[in-house]
Amino acid sequence: MGTLTNNYVFKALENYPYDLEEVMEALNYALSYDDKNTMALTLIGKVHSEKLFKYEEAIVYFKQVLAENIYAFEVYTPYINTLLWNEDYKEVDEFIDFALTVKGSDKAFLYLKKAILYEQLKEYKKALTFIKLAKENTYNSEFMESVNEEKSRIKGKVPKKNKVKLSKKDKKRKKKRN
Repeated sequence: MGTLTNNYVFKALENYPYDLEEVMEALNYALSYDDKNTMALTLIGKVHSEKLFKYEEAIVYFKQVLAENIYAFEVYTPYINTLLWNEDYKEVDEFIDFALTVKGSDKAFLYLKKAILYEQLKEYKKALTFIKLAKENTYNSEFMESVNEEKSRIKGKVPKKNKVKLSKKDKKRKKKRN
């Protein structure tokens, strides 16, 4: 049964996101053979969040995957993205903290998502702290470029301190005080 299930999962993965009708048909077959297949459940959750914008339904699928296998790393990215899109900030913060303790999880990715969380909360300094941690845990050049792009975007959002422009008269007074 596992081989047949995997064949349908592969068919769904191959067609995602271009032929959603084919994807859903393949996923329905895969889940009819194994209703706990984490890849199939993750992909059906992705369809709900990324294509149908039904975040709550997607979250149900993702939680089902995590209940089945906490090491199903394929669910981490779409689950975190969906929580961020749904503005479930407390839940995403708690999940990332938990995921960072899971052996084998992509720490760089998780720190980057934590930075994006704080960016959305407009806590830019904290976001930049997590960018630094993401960099420290990155071990490939391609991902490092993504981290640098995120850093640049976040830095551009940091509010600039407005310096009060002093008139010449005020500048002279300031000099006399010093």
